[in-house]
Amino acid sequence: PARVVVSDWTMPGVDGLELCRRIRRRADAEYVYFILLTARDATKENQEEAADAGVDDFLTKPLDVPELWTRLRVAERILRYTTQVRQLEELLPICSYCKKIRDDRNYWQQIEGYISERTGSDFSHSVCPDCYTRVVLPELEKFRREASSG
Repeated sequence: PARVVVSDWTMPGVDGLELCRRIRRRADAEYVYFILLTARDATKENQEEAADAGVDDFLTKPLDVPELWTRLRVAERILRYTTQVRQLEELLPICSYCKKIRDDRNYWQQIEGYISERTGSDFSHSVCPDCYTRVVLPELEKFRREASSG
């Protein structure tokens, strides 16, 4: 899918602002950098209207091709950085020892609390077979020995 759209403001059917609004409503999609071309004057009102629709960049006609290429390079850089930020946000810092998770406020919390806070999920706890063999059985044996010797 395209990550940069260059659209004219005035088009038959759907104008550039409506196209931009429709793209912005797609919540699950990657970010799309939107450049709006227009023969309208670059007045404060026109620029605000475009920005309110979600337009990232605003170019007036007649089109200056070198300026467009500069804006496209900027768009490419912004999209690359946006992707890098998204990838960093997807990393989940977890303690190697206690398995607590560090949240965005730099607070360490149990994994159950972290997930529950973000998803509303509730947890039930049990013991996996490996932990039963490695942890629970030795503790039971220790308890039995202490009980029989006491």
